Parts: sequence; C-alpha cells; structure tokens
Amino acid sequence: MKSVLTVGAVAYEPRVVTIWDGLTHWLSHHNLSTNYVLFQTYEQQVTALLEGAIDVAWNSPLAWLETEERAQALGRSTRAIAMRDSDRELRSVIVVRSDSALKSVADLRGKRVGVGAPDSPQATILPLYHLVAADVMPVPVCFDVTTGRHGDVLDGERGAAQALSDGTVDAACMMDSNLLLFALEGVLPGSMPRVIAQTEPYDCRCLTALDTGPTELLDQLYDRLMEMDYNDPELRAVFDLEGLRAWKPGRTSGFTQLRQAVNTLRETGLL
Repeated sequence: MKSVLTVGAVAYEPRVVTIWDGLTHWLSHHNLSTNYVLFQTYEQQVTALLEGAIDVAWNSPLAWLETEERAQALGRSTRAIAMRDSDRELRSVIVVRSDSALKSVADLRGKRVGVGAPDSPQATILPLYHLVAADVMPVPVCFDVTTGRHGDVLDGERGAAQALSDGTVDAACMMDSNLLLFALEGVLPGSMPRVIAQTEPYDCRCLTALDTGPTELLDQLYDRLMEMDYNDPELRAVFDLEGLRAWKPGRTSGFTQLRQAVNTLRETGLL
C-alpha cells in the first residue's frame, strides 16, 4: 500500500515552490506524507497523472477537461478532490476605453480584441466564446504566445490591457478582478475602462485524481485540506500566496461553460 501521496503542480512562477513546500510541510505534521513534482506545462502534468507518475494534479480548468477527455478514452474516470474558495463563481469581462464609441457587444464585430495566451480560459477562450455565442466574430489579438500554462501568468492579460490603453486594440479581455489590479498598477491610467460584456460565472482550478488513485490517501488529503484554517500562522502566508481563505469540496459543474466554449471555438477556428 502506498504511504506517500505525490502531487503535481505547474511551476508558472517561483512562488509555486514556496506554496507547495509550505503545504507539504503542514500535511506531514498532520499525519499525511506527501511530495510534489513540478511541471513546465499542464499537458505534461496531465500525462503524468494518466501514467501514474503522480497521484493527484493541481489542475487548471482546461487541464481538468483534458484529463477527463483522455481518461474517458481509456475507460477511466476522474475525481475533483478540492478547490480554493477563490476558484468559484468567477467572471471575465470585455472592456473598452471610457472614450470609445463602442457601446454594445454587437459593436465588437470585426474589431480588434486583445486576449491573453491562446490556451487561457479566463482571458481568451471564455470571453471569445461569449462573443461568438452572441453571433459576433472579432479579430483576436494575442498578447502572450506562451502555451501550456493556461493563462496562469498575467502577462497576457496585462499586455491586452496595455494595448487597450495605448489604443492599439479596440477592446480587451481579462478576469474582472484583474481590471482593478491593472488600474492600480498604472497599466490602465486615467478613467477606468468601460465593461461592455461579461461572461457567465465559471469555476477555475481543482485538485484532480483518477479512479485508479490511492483512495485512502486521497480521502486523507481531502480531510486535511478541509481542516486547514486561514488563522493558522503556519498556513496564512501560504494561503495568501495561493490566493485563498479556505479549501472547498471539488465540483465540476463550473467547468460546463468552458467545455462548450472549447467545442465552439474549435468549430469556428478560433482555437
């Protein structure tokens, strides 16, 4: 029987090491031995999970869908263990300059729309799907060509925001929470951009396992995560770095919109 649970995570920034060092240290002091493996891309991580090199993966929503699709092809099923409280009910927005003559989604037809990485659910796939579903075909302009990290790095959204400020695109896509961030950074100086559209709510990340994983250890992981307390001084800094206040049970209902978006954008040639 396995005695150590192996977790996979994508190293999109140096702080990922600090986060998982802190989490594994806390778990080891609460009777659950874990180690972690870092990957450069989510595609590598999905493959590692399917091949049994790791037991559970800290997945982006797109990586969840890829895992589910590939697992089903092998006659296996997936399990969403847990997610952050900050992963639920998110929205992305499409914004224009405050002085723009564009007033509605229909006005974006044929316009230059700044997006993030090609595989970013929040800054590219979901906003473009919102437009296509409204029968609006824009001209996407990517500001981060890095693929495999699914928009984890904000460079793409920040680049789209800067292009909007400079006037080189007509609109820009980003998570609604990043709109204020970019204003505070000075990327969007002066009057705040005007929100012209927003997506339906969606969920972001989840810890993903397969039905062939070590059930007892995965159940222990779930129990330990639910016990974590933001007021624990050993955890607070780690929680702040990871952007959460509490772990919540994993759910998959919030990925339905993304699945629809991927299928639609593939059909239209935008993905």
